[in-house]
Amino acid sequence: MKQYQFIDEMGTFRLPDPETTNYLYFPLANEKGVMSSITPLLGGDSKTGQHNFLLQPVSSEDLHNNKSTRNFWVLINCKEAWSATGVSVRQQAEIFTEEKEETVLEAGIMWHQVTRCNKSLGISSVITSFVPATGERIELMKVRIRNEGAEEMIITPTAAVPIYGRSADNIRDHRHVTSLLHRIKTTNNGVLVHPTLAFDERGHQQNHWVYGVFGKSEKSGDPAGFFPVVDDFIGNGGSLENPEAIMKGTLLPVSQDYTIDGYEALGGLRFAEVVLKPGEESVYILSLAYGDEEGEMKETAAKFLSEAFFEEALKETKSYWKHKINVSCHTGDKNFDNWMYWVNFQPMLRRIYGCSFLPHHDYGKGGRGWRDLWQDCLALLIMNPQGVREMILNNFAGVRIDGTNATIIGSKPGEFIADRNNITRVWMDHGFWPLLTTKLYIEQSADLDLLLEEVVYFKDNQADRGEGKDENWSEEQGNLLRTENGEIYRGTVLEHLLLQNLTAFYDVGEHNNIRLRGADWNDALDMAGERGESVAFTAAYAGNLSDMAELLKELKEEKDGSVLTLAEEISLLLEDSQELYDSTLQKKALLQKYHRSCRRTVSGKKVEVSFEELIRNLKKKSQWIKDHIRKEEWITDQNGNSWYNGYYDNKGSRVEGDHPLGVRMMLTGQVFTIMSGTATKAESLEIIKAADNYLYKKDAGGYRLNTDFGEVKTDLGRMFGFAYGHKENGAVFSHMAVMYANALYRRGFAKEAYKVIHTLYSQLSDFEKSRVYPGITEYIDARGYGLYHYLTGAASWLLLTVLTEMYGIKGKYGTLVLKPGLLKEQFDKDGAASISLTYQERRLKVEYLNKSKKEFGEYQIGSIRIDGVLYGENTDRIEKQKIMELEKESTHHISIELQ
Repeated sequence: MKQYQFIDEMGTFRLPDPETTNYLYFPLANEKGVMSSITPLLGGDSKTGQHNFLLQPVSSEDLHNNKSTRNFWVLINCKEAWSATGVSVRQQAEIFTEEKEETVLEAGIMWHQVTRCNKSLGISSVITSFVPATGERIELMKVRIRNEGAEEMIITPTAAVPIYGRSADNIRDHRHVTSLLHRIKTTNNGVLVHPTLAFDERGHQQNHWVYGVFGKSEKSGDPAGFFPVVDDFIGNGGSLENPEAIMKGTLLPVSQDYTIDGYEALGGLRFAEVVLKPGEESVYILSLAYGDEEGEMKETAAKFLSEAFFEEALKETKSYWKHKINVSCHTGDKNFDNWMYWVNFQPMLRRIYGCSFLPHHDYGKGGRGWRDLWQDCLALLIMNPQGVREMILNNFAGVRIDGTNATIIGSKPGEFIADRNNITRVWMDHGFWPLLTTKLYIEQSADLDLLLEEVVYFKDNQADRGEGKDENWSEEQGNLLRTENGEIYRGTVLEHLLLQNLTAFYDVGEHNNIRLRGADWNDALDMAGERGESVAFTAAYAGNLSDMAELLKELKEEKDGSVLTLAEEISLLLEDSQELYDSTLQKKALLQKYHRSCRRTVSGKKVEVSFEELIRNLKKKSQWIKDHIRKEEWITDQNGNSWYNGYYDNKGSRVEGDHPLGVRMMLTGQVFTIMSGTATKAESLEIIKAADNYLYKKDAGGYRLNTDFGEVKTDLGRMFGFAYGHKENGAVFSHMAVMYANALYRRGFAKEAYKVIHTLYSQLSDFEKSRVYPGITEYIDARGYGLYHYLTGAASWLLLTVLTEMYGIKGKYGTLVLKPGLLKEQFDKDGAASISLTYQERRLKVEYLNKSKKEFGEYQIGSIRIDGVLYGENTDRIEKQKIMELEKESTHHISIELQ
């Protein structure tokens, strides 16, 4: 069995023969814009954005098709050509034979190393790659060549890294024409490419970006010569895997200060011959660099070209990311603990890469979506809460007065951009997520004042929740909502939250559930915009309305107040009558009336609303939704299984239940009915039974997103065009599976919740089955493979679930509440399980001691000790005052004895 092994407690792992598994890639990046991917054969790419690729952009299929890699050739004794990265015709041909070279991958957070040994040639290489955390726009490689034989050998090394140097758009849009823009020259230590223009027929721009590959030998210094053009390296009939310059030696390098224009560039660096005695090594450092100023780029690249500087930068980088990952857990399964270390790191990758720029994530051009902004904040609140308050406030600036939000998000915090293509699309779930994040922040920080902070509203020509246009608006007027007298309008965070949830409450279809619109969380449910409804997220909004009422209750007590001020127009949305709630026509009419009141501007007038009235209003609306769903959407199939219907299609037909093509069930509706409290305890048990029967498949990694509908259902979404078992159509979609676990934990079903997480983990951590490095992928396909690694919101949700539900460590307005959901099997042999985290700016290690080896449901908290001193007995909380007394500089040990 081929498996990786963890070699420390910080996720570092070792994997033999990594190149014998297709589609592997690994992220290398920093927080200043460099985003690379690297494969076991040193393929992959490197870029700072959609229009600045140093290495040729790759999608998943390019990982085995593309010959443009970070290659490093060694000519041995002037006759044997060997690739230190394994990318030669001969080495590729030998991969399935007994002559295959021994290879081992070692990798940790943001660093990657491959060791390769060819016993017959008596030579080995160790290639270490990383991107400095210090922020330079550069990717570094150290190549160590060693004589493993018994005889002296002469080596002639040549680095060969193709420099793409332009936009990803040019892969099949003027690929050759854009090579004509290249101005190529050699320097004392590398090859530099400065394209003249950024090519775009909608408007060409002068280019200021410079790209280069630079190198140095620890023994012989700067390169002895250069191959700056691909064609002049591979020769006629050759290729990057079989180049004439290496195989025949008839193509000779050029010298320093050589210039040539208009060709595909190569970072080809020929180093001087070196004699290696048995056991002797030679080290080469390569810098793959970007810059917006040539001199600065060359200077930056050059400073890393020594082994000492490289090793110091690598040490700094490892230390930097270790410090960033300040959550780690200890259970009876060390592999799970290390696997979670990678999961904890993944939200950081998502903030760097967005939802693009890794090989499977080839559908975007950078940035994050609205949902991503809020869900990534969940992990930030746990990992690095400083600055989250400002981030939350910035994010609220994307909300429109009609309760929808901007979907084009700028690169700067709080920057939102009008859709210049006039494509109006509303995801009906978008209003749900901000409250989730805001509530978690307030519960951890006790910062109820956030609700009263005033924030602007986003404005563009989209109106009426995507069904109207403000024809009088133009971009010149800016993207901020104004009052009738032209002043920028600001409303409280609470007002923004109310608008998002109340407008959704009235935006219903014919079955009195919230309309599906362009889609909900499942973006592939995108073909039911007219008559589709999402019962799943209607239940989610019911939970939100109830949660807002609880927040308001806390705010009222803290401020000792009786009234709040809200925009005058919002009073329309606070109407309250059973007749109104029951009537889809009345709801739509009221929503249209509200839209008319604020399509262009708002009055700017404020009205006072009593706390008590607003709390009562929200609770009634929440309860009405729950009662409605319980009455209308609970279904029982012919086999006696029961669950909640989650959707209506574009024909207005109920989606789930018995069907001539087989029983239809979807997981999302079960997640949010359980999570919101819509499903009763008894109903939750029925749902669990049905999900186990129809959706659970252990060999697939757990709970699939849906059963096989057996048709291309064009009245619901594109997902049904996908093969069953792939992506949104019946794959184990990690995000929703983890949210299912979260919902089950919340309702007290710890054993069932652990089953969800453990099955996912067992599948993904089994390399032979999943074929992915440690961490959680977006989904698991029909063959059990993990796909779309690293950039998934599932990581944030799993981190949140493990901390707040599995370990039960929750904030309650600053008080630390301890309600573990750990099973007996999760404790180590001594009955201990712990987690390290930061809370209220204090570093804590929280340890549960289950010496009696009791199961969940049997144990309860007996005593709590802080740094060895008894704090309390038979209590499940540590008051905020006590937390604040703890020193910030130390790590504090909280020990909880279970009895």
